[in-house]
Amino acid sequence: MFIQILWIVFFVSLAIQLFYLLILFGRFAFFYKKKTEMSSSEKEPVTVVIAAHNERTNLKKIIPLLFQQDYPNFDIMVINDRSYDGTKKVLEQLMAIYPRLRTVTVTYTPSHVTSKKYALTLGIKVAKNDVLLLTDADCRPKTDKWIELMTAPVRVKGKDFALGFSQYESKNGFLNKWIQLETIWTAIQYFSFAIWKSPFMGVGRNLCYRRSFFMSKKAFKGLWHIECGDDDLFVNLHADSSNVAVVVDPDSMTYSVPKSTWEEYFIQKKRHFHAGKYYSTSNKQKVGWYAFSHFLYWVTSLALLIFSVFHQNWEQILVIMGIMVVRSILVTSIFRASRKKLEGNIKVFWSLIFDVMYIGYFWILGSLGYLSKKVKWK
Repeated sequence: MFIQILWIVFFVSLAIQLFYLLILFGRFAFFYKKKTEMSSSEKEPVTVVIAAHNERTNLKKIIPLLFQQDYPNFDIMVINDRSYDGTKKVLEQLMAIYPRLRTVTVTYTPSHVTSKKYALTLGIKVAKNDVLLLTDADCRPKTDKWIELMTAPVRVKGKDFALGFSQYESKNGFLNKWIQLETIWTAIQYFSFAIWKSPFMGVGRNLCYRRSFFMSKKAFKGLWHIECGDDDLFVNLHADSSNVAVVVDPDSMTYSVPKSTWEEYFIQKKRHFHAGKYYSTSNKQKVGWYAFSHFLYWVTSLALLIFSVFHQNWEQILVIMGIMVVRSILVTSIFRASRKKLEGNIKVFWSLIFDVMYIGYFWILGSLGYLSKKVKWK
């Protein structure tokens, strides 16, 4: 009886997995085609928004890069949030070189709000242009077409949100490979659901919306008490089936500096998972059903495999291993196709190891982040 239950759970979890992989993620990976928005000859002005806390070194790098963008009408707003590393002096020097660079200095954060949201709100309130393109100080655009591509759905199509992709720089070591794969997997999920008219998150390293939309929603109303979530929770709260577009083009992506130690990475991901506890119930289920069926699939498949080996049931061994191989090929194919769309790169490393590691990552680190009472931005 117990073995029969294991088989039932195995096939049910496999069915759920195949639904996600083939129908939800497969549509994005294999069938979604890049949509190039037609820009008008008179391009609407854009403000690039960066909230920075002790980012002197990164700002010296990113500001000159951003002003190389091939877009006729844009400025940059840097919110200097309580920095004490010489950021203010660097910004003054940069403003003397780049007249379209503007800054706001935040000297304190009121006790009833959280730091990054407060900083972003002050900067957005005084932004010169209505179309806002958000990124971080440690990011860099892949190409000089970033502003044009990322803002096109908002400028041309009238969308409230344009969701972009932000990868981490490639470096040596297993941690970096894991970070890159996990970042792609996260992007596969939020791009796939957005394409199916069911968006649930975006990343602030590459996100576009209008100032007027932000102000109409009273900034981060309902989110002030949450330290994280200025990007994914804002999208989660206000995105719907008609007001979101995805920008799937390697030329529209940004690169960020990855964490160099596992401790730093765990702290970062704990903060990200902490935001997930504030998602709506339906949005939690979007990710949760995949993660739960993924866990059950591996537990039952390994249990059945061990049982079949113990009883020397070679037919069952072949069936189970055959299913595992087919599913692994499918997962690898989805990663390769998705990475091709997002980065223009088809290399995927250790996808089977990653698939197993993801169980521990999601359920252990995710639980720690979900149950944590407080996290900090910087």
